[in-house]
Amino acid sequence: MPPKAIGKGKQGGMGGLSEMMKRRTTRIRGDGDDMTDAGDGTDADEWNITKTLVKPDDQLDLSEQELKEEFTRILTANNPHAPQNIVRYSFKERQYKQTSSVDQLAIHFALDGNMIHKESDEAQRQRTRLGVPEGGSHSEQAVSEAGEAASGAAGAGADGEEAKEELVQTTIDTDEAKEEQREEASTPAPAQTEGGGSKKLTNQFNYSERASQTYNNPYRERGTATEPPPRAVFAANVTQWEIFDAYQEDFEKQEKNKEKKVIPGRKEEDKTRKRLTITETSGDDVSRISKASKIIERMVNQNTYDDIAQDFKYWEDPSDEYRENEGTLLPLWKFSYEKAKKLAVTSLCWNPKYKDLFAVSFGSYDFMKQAGGMILFYSLKNPSFPENIYETDSGVMCLDVHPEHPYMVCVGFYDGSVGVYNVEKKDGPMHRCTAKNGKHTDPVWQVRWQKDDLENNHNFYSISSDGRIVHWTIIKNELTFQDVIKLAMPDAPAEGPDGTKIQTIGCGTAFDFHKKNDYMFVVGSEEGKIHTCSKAYSSQFLDSMDAHNMAVYKVRWNPYHPDIYITCSADWTVKIWERGNKSASDKNESADSATRKPLFTFDLNNSVGDVAWAPFSSTVFAAVTADGKLFVYDLNVNKYEPLCEQMVAQKKKTKLTHLEFNPQYPIVIVGDDRGTVTSCKLSPNLRKQPKEKKGVAAPDPSVREQAEIAKLDKILGMVREPKDGKPTS
Repeated sequence: MPPKAIGKGKQGGMGGLSEMMKRRTTRIRGDGDDMTDAGDGTDADEWNITKTLVKPDDQLDLSEQELKEEFTRILTANNPHAPQNIVRYSFKERQYKQTSSVDQLAIHFALDGNMIHKESDEAQRQRTRLGVPEGGSHSEQAVSEAGEAASGAAGAGADGEEAKEELVQTTIDTDEAKEEQREEASTPAPAQTEGGGSKKLTNQFNYSERASQTYNNPYRERGTATEPPPRAVFAANVTQWEIFDAYQEDFEKQEKNKEKKVIPGRKEEDKTRKRLTITETSGDDVSRISKASKIIERMVNQNTYDDIAQDFKYWEDPSDEYRENEGTLLPLWKFSYEKAKKLAVTSLCWNPKYKDLFAVSFGSYDFMKQAGGMILFYSLKNPSFPENIYETDSGVMCLDVHPEHPYMVCVGFYDGSVGVYNVEKKDGPMHRCTAKNGKHTDPVWQVRWQKDDLENNHNFYSISSDGRIVHWTIIKNELTFQDVIKLAMPDAPAEGPDGTKIQTIGCGTAFDFHKKNDYMFVVGSEEGKIHTCSKAYSSQFLDSMDAHNMAVYKVRWNPYHPDIYITCSADWTVKIWERGNKSASDKNESADSATRKPLFTFDLNNSVGDVAWAPFSSTVFAAVTADGKLFVYDLNVNKYEPLCEQMVAQKKKTKLTHLEFNPQYPIVIVGDDRGTVTSCKLSPNLRKQPKEKKGVAAPDPSVREQAEIAKLDKILGMVREPKDGKPTS
C-alpha cells in the first residue's frame, strides 16, 4: 500500500477513536443500563421547561374548602384482580381443596439487561472471541468499545481493506493507551477525567435519594440451670477375704435353691426359679420404682376414667323416683386383657380384705378347644391393666380367695388338678397336685376354702365331674388329700360287657357350704340332682332330690336365712328351695324327698350360667343367661317378674358365664365367654333397704340379720305348708 494511503488510514483511525472516546464520556454509569445514552445537553434541558396545563372539559370545579378536604385511602399490597377461589386436587387427601395462598404479585414492567459478570463463562468467551487478555476493567471497556467501533465500521458498508487497517491501528492505539494507564496508576495522583472530576450521574427523571434504617430489637438473654444430679463418691478396697465372703454368700444361695423341693413333672417351675435367682444376683432397677410407677399409673387412669369414677361414687338414677317396680343397671368399667380375649371367664371372686380387688379365672368350656388358661387380678383403681397375671398350661375352671388370708388363692384346672397360689410371689403355684397325690380325672368345676383345722392347717374342698368331692390340706408345704364322698347314683349298678356290676357315679358341677353349719353342704350334679351332704358321712347323702331336668350350674345358700338356697340350671330355670320342708302344693303327695317342689321357679328363656344372692338383702338375687342378659329380682317387691332385665353383652352371640356382687359397694361384675368382665351399678330401686331414722344409731348386725330373715319368712309363708293345716296370714 502507498504511504499516503497508510497515513490517511491512520488519520481515519485516530478520528474514529477520538469520536468513540467522546461518546464514551457521555455514557451513563451507576445503577442504570450501561448501554443507554443520555445524548447532548439539549435533550436534558427539554424536561426542565415549564409546560402549560391543559384542563379537561369534564373536570370538576372545586372550592378551596373542598380542595383542602382530606380523603383517607388505605393502600394494600393485595392484587384486586387476583382470583380468590382457586381449587386444586390434593393427591394426599384424594379430593379437591381450595388453595388459601394466592399470588398477589403483578409485574408492570420488566427489562432484561445486557450486563454480564466478568468472571462468568460468557465473559471469558467474549474475551477469547475479541482476543483480549485478562486485565483491568478500563482496558477491557476500551477494548470492548474498540471492538464495537470496528464491528460498526465493518457493518456500515465501508471499504474492507481500509476497515482492516483501521482495526489494526485501533489495537495499536489501545496498547499505547494501556501503557499510559499503567504509568498513571503508578503515580499517587488522583484519577480525574477530562470533565474535571468523577461525578455520579443521577436519574434526571424526578430522582430523589432516601435512606431508612430498620428498628433493631433489643437482645434479651435467658439462661436456666438444672439442678445437678446427686453424686456419691464410692471407694472400696478389694481384699482376698472379701472375695472369699462373696463366693461363700453365692454358694449358700445355690444350696438353698437346691434344698427347695421341685414338684415332679414341673420343669417350667424349675426354669422360672433359675430366672429368679439370676435376677436376684444381678439386681433389677425397675423393681425399685415399681411402687411409684403403679401409683402414677393409677393417677393417670383416674383422670382418664374420671366420669366413670364420678358415676360409681355419686350417680343415682333419678327416674327411680317415678317408678316403683323397675330398676336399671349403669355400665361402669370394662376389664379386658389382650391375651385372654379368646378365653371364657370361668370364675369371679372378690377379695375379702381389699374391696376394690377381684380375681378372674380364664379357660374354655369347649372340649375341642382346650389350650392354656390364665388368672388375672383386677382393681377398680386401674381398669386398663391387671394387677397380677398368672399364665397356666391348662384351663383354669374355678378359683377362691381365702377369707382370712387374702393373698392365698386356690384354683381348679381343666386337667383335674388343683393348685394354691400366693399373690405375694410372682412365680407359679406354691402347690399343685399330680396323679400321684389325688388328682381328679375330670375337670374341677368348683373349689372352696374352709376354716383352718385344729392344727391350724389351711384346707379347701374341690368337686369334679369324676364324682369325687376331695378335702385338700396343706401340711408342711405338702398338699395332702382325702376323699369326702362319691356321688353314687341310687340306680341299680350297670352291667359291664363281661357281666361285672359297675356302679354309676354322678358328675358333680357345683357345691356350697352352709353359712353357719360348715359341716353341711349342698351339691349340684350334671343329672339335675341336688344332694345335701355332711363332712361326717362319706357313704350316704343327708338328702337328695331331682331339682332340674338338665345340669345344675350353681348352688348358693342364702347369706341370711339358714334354710334357703337357690339353684340355676341349663334348663332355663332358677329355683329357690328350703331345706327339710315341703311346699304347700306337696301337701297331698308322698313325703319322698325326690318329689319335693321348689318354693319359687323363674323361667329366664335361656340357659342360666350363674346365680348369686345380694349381700345387702335376703330377697334380692341376680342371674345371667347365655343370650347376654342380666336379671335382677327382689322377692319383696315382685315375686313373679324381674325388676331389671338388661342386655350387658357388647356383641351378639356373647354368652354371660358368671357374676358376683361386691360385698361393700352396690355394683356387680359380670363375665362372658370372650374374656371380658363388665361392672354395673345397681339403681336405688334394685337395692332397697329399710330406712334408718334420724338420730337413731345404726342397728346391730345381729338385729339387722333377724330383720332380713323375718322379711324373707313373710314372703315364703305364702307358699310354705302351714303347721296346723291352715294357710298363714
